[in-house]
Amino acid sequence: MHTRIRGLSRRVVLPLLSAFFAAAAWGAPALKVEESTVLAASPAAVWKVIGEFNDLSGWHPMIAATSIVKGTNNAKGAVRSLTTKDGAKIVEELLAYDGKSHSMRYRFLESPLPVKDYVATLAVKPEGTGSRIVWKSEFKRTGDIDDAKAKELFAGIYRAGFDSTRAKLGETAKN
Repeated sequence: MHTRIRGLSRRVVLPLLSAFFAAAAWGAPALKVEESTVLAASPAAVWKVIGEFNDLSGWHPMIAATSIVKGTNNAKGAVRSLTTKDGAKIVEELLAYDGKSHSMRYRFLESPLPVKDYVATLAVKPEGTGSRIVWKSEFKRTGDIDDAKAKELFAGIYRAGFDSTRAKLGETAKN
């Protein structure tokens, strides 16, 4: 009888433990990344460069093409397809857009990046006589990447966008 109980308990306990650990990983807290930069240009001038949901390829150096595949540009629910310069595809949905306050919020629908539940906000705010771009996101990592590397991946993407925006506005990098 002991063997039978042991066999039964393994058939019951192992799936329960697997479910527990899967649930624990699923319920892990989201990672957060926030990067910002200050520019001399006004918020309106900066937003003119980065504020079109359908034009990420116009200012971000990693994006080769952007197209709206569903809905209307800058309207909640619009879906854009991005092609990176190395040929990867990313599909994103616009969750909120406010041209007057210079902000947009979007999420990944499809991405080769090692994350899930990715939601980001891109905003331009007044800062002194210029502006501050703030790009922040929340997500959960997946795959073979640790928290620090996942966060640095997006921080690097955001900083590359800032550098490109600065160049498009004719500003030099701050030291």
